Amino acid sequence: MAFWEEKTLDQMTETEWEALCDGCGRCCLLKLEDEDSGLIITSDVRCELLDGDSCVCTDYPNRQSKVPDCIKLTLQNVTEIEWIPKTCAYRRIAEGKGLAWWHPLVSGDPQTVIDVGVSVSGRTMLESDVDPDTWEEHAVEWPEWEPPEAL
Repeated sequence: MAFWEEKTLDQMTETEWEALCDGCGRCCLLKLEDEDSGLIITSDVRCELLDGDSCVCTDYPNRQSKVPDCIKLTLQNVTEIEWIPKTCAYRRIAEGKGLAWWHPLVSGDPQTVIDVGVSVSGRTMLESDVDPDTWEEHAVEWPEWEPPEAL
């Protein structure tokens, strides 16, 4: 039995916790909050540290010091952060759903995340290339999309 099937999030080692990330990059997209309603809107603008093709953080160990609003997912906040995608492995496991069939730990291939359309690879703009006054024009709904449970 795989570790994610026999352990809860709080029982996982740091290595197991890190392995849960599917590398989609959705959590690294900039979010906008409507001041009136509090609604969180996801944009197609990515963090300065996210490589737009590989969806890998270019300075993962130092990300929080370089990007002050970078949020490290923890056991405490993974179920509290509203904008965590429904596809996120941490959220799915916390909700008792297990990993999706396209997750690299299940499929055996990191390319599956891209092939199924969950990854942000090639679909974003770098934060420094977008005028903050135009961020609203970059609101997108595709990061909330979930692939079917099985194909």
